[in-house]
Amino acid sequence: MTVAFVSNYINHHQIPFCNACYRQWGEDFFFIQTQPMEKERLAMGWDEGGEKLPYVRRFYKEEECCRKLILECDVLLAGWNDKDDLVQQRLRSGKLTIRISERIYREGQFKAVSPKGLIHKYKEHIRYRKDPAYLLCAGAYVPSDFHLIHAYPEKMFKWGYFPETRCYKEGELWEKKEKEGIHVVWAGRFIPLKHPEYMIRLAKDVPACRIHMAGSGELQPRMEELAREYGVEERVIFYGFQKPEKVREIMERCQIHVFTSNHLEGWGAVVNEAMNSGCAVVANVQAGAVPYLVRQKVNGIAYPAGNYEKMKEAVEYLVDHPGKLRKMGQAAYETIIRSWNAEHAAKALKDMVEGIKAGNFRPEKEGPLSPAPVVSPRKMFRFMEKNT
Repeated sequence: MTVAFVSNYINHHQIPFCNACYRQWGEDFFFIQTQPMEKERLAMGWDEGGEKLPYVRRFYKEEECCRKLILECDVLLAGWNDKDDLVQQRLRSGKLTIRISERIYREGQFKAVSPKGLIHKYKEHIRYRKDPAYLLCAGAYVPSDFHLIHAYPEKMFKWGYFPETRCYKEGELWEKKEKEGIHVVWAGRFIPLKHPEYMIRLAKDVPACRIHMAGSGELQPRMEELAREYGVEERVIFYGFQKPEKVREIMERCQIHVFTSNHLEGWGAVVNEAMNSGCAVVANVQAGAVPYLVRQKVNGIAYPAGNYEKMKEAVEYLVDHPGKLRKMGQAAYETIIRSWNAEHAAKALKDMVEGIKAGNFRPEKEGPLSPAPVVSPRKMFRFMEKNT
């Protein structure tokens, strides 16, 4: 069985999953990269030699081979890419196609009523609702977006990103944590949607915390200035852009990870990485990964709609309850080890494909490839609290 995954380019968030697929299908698995990686991503250390992996094919250098794979493989995983004309051609032929998508209306579901947009969505998605076309939802708000246009009925499943998973011996991970004080990690680009200013305010409002900020971007100079204005420059460490392995080292030393991205964040793979590093997560419910990964006060705490005060309260709760903090960190680690990891996702995908081919597909009960509930963005926080 030939399986091809087509996407814009391979990176460190996709390599573990693709490696797991290669172990599942061997030389029958391919990743088709449709464009070179942007310079900004290269500067952030995203290139880990992915183009040299044995299963990677580059459309811009091997067009005939890649075109044939997209059209003729037994199973196509179609992530975001600029070759959707070929994906459409394949869908029209009735071949098994599994789309992987983040939100299509992240800027507002009001866009679903646009006649021009609906025509485009009909051609791209809706007309295949009764065909062997499935949707893997890379974010908890994806099902609601697609439900609005009546696409993929009963064929939407939980999905996400699966960065490197690290395993530790019992007690080993907690030994890596700083013993003096509470250390909080934030990781990402310093851009408006990620709200790095929340962390400078947190340093001022919760003096028990030392803040570690890994990343850089347009807002970093303002954040450094704000830290000086608040008199917290001694308790906020700015690391600048770091390679993924260095970010993981920082996470391993911290007890809490705060994730402040808003509704424009499709997923947020740093949440996976922080949970795998044993951090209790305090995260904005609006980001795609949060409702899938976080269970309220079990492995972390989600806060509503970008509310800084609720975020601060969650951090203060963890500071005041060190026993709960450690239990949540351990539970966060187990969430990744047990289900939200590349090996589990690749195995579940293989079971799905084989089940569809045999006519007896049964979704997973939880985690990747379990049925994706349709929950509107405004009801997600209450849904999480009710279903934990």
